[in-house]
Amino acid sequence: MSALHENWRILLKMFPADWEELGRRTGAVKRLRGFASLEALLRTLLLHVGCGWSLRETAVQAKLGGIADVCDVTLLTRLRQSETWLRQMCQSLWTENGLGLEAAVKGMPVRLIDATLVREPGPTGANWRIHYGFRLPSLECDGFELTRVKGKNTGERLGRFAFRRGELVLADAGYSHPRGMAAVVDDGAELCVRVNPLSLPLLDKRGRAFSLLEHLRQVTESGIAVEWPVAVRVGERGISGRLCAVRKSEEAIQRAQRRIDKKQQRRVSSGTPATREYAKYVLVFTTVPRHKASTEDILECYRLRWQIELMFRRLKSIVQLGHLPKQDEQSIRAWLYAKLLVALLTHKLVRVGKTISPWGYYLPRQEAAHP
Repeated sequence: MSALHENWRILLKMFPADWEELGRRTGAVKRLRGFASLEALLRTLLLHVGCGWSLRETAVQAKLGGIADVCDVTLLTRLRQSETWLRQMCQSLWTENGLGLEAAVKGMPVRLIDATLVREPGPTGANWRIHYGFRLPSLECDGFELTRVKGKNTGERLGRFAFRRGELVLADAGYSHPRGMAAVVDDGAELCVRVNPLSLPLLDKRGRAFSLLEHLRQVTESGIAVEWPVAVRVGERGISGRLCAVRKSEEAIQRAQRRIDKKQQRRVSSGTPATREYAKYVLVFTTVPRHKASTEDILECYRLRWQIELMFRRLKSIVQLGHLPKQDEQSIRAWLYAKLLVALLTHKLVRVGKTISPWGYYLPRQEAAHP
């Protein structure tokens, strides 16, 4: 137990400096009944999400560890009340880790759409897909749906969300489907979506099939952004926009080719010559007009989405095990913020462990003694 408490004291040093003030200001501690302190509340919440325990298991473990004496219902209530607190700590840690949240396209509210899988442990554990939308730079989760992994209406698609006129929607290649993209445009929003060439039918200015490979083969150097006017065919209509492309570095291309090799070995992908050629580029479709954003702006905007995706990959690896509180949306949003907080703390621990030598953690700051 002494080692566990020591580890917790080290972890506390990784939290934002004002984490306690944030907890009080956001109303996370209207009542501390069952918890000796705000620190005990935070530690118990992180036991729940970090260890993947159910609310009942967490309550039992917290009592055995002398951290808190609460029931599972009380813990769920505290989790709900901590939603804003957890989100604001995520914002602070994101900035501390050197990751910007401001989009390159100025003057447009930005919304990031994504989904993640949660596999609950145990023989009766269920598989769930969380579909969510985050606003940037606030990280506010303002769109949310929980579905099973398999079955009707469970896949990743933009059509399950409602969008605001004038906002910019960022999404990865999993959302590169014509009907979902049409739903965004019909709501008056703009798109910035990574292209999956195998699922997105593109047309040229004359309404003919756009010869993507032929155009890409003209881009032989990395570091040069190019674009072509295209349209996405949706039934009998077309969504006009721009296809922005940049060739990857040779190192990035080699990594992409190795991923294709592994998929071939697992028989997940055939690894056709066209697939290998597409893997040499980053392709982004956008409806944002050129007078609002250059080719470089659009690619930089997608880079922001990719930057967040890298962090969420850590989140996704963490959430593979864990009991998801499914009573209401507020509970799941708070749970999701707590998972993201664990991912951000992990990122910071790795960074600090490598750069703070030789002991690997921050020392507490002492007030200077006055003579």
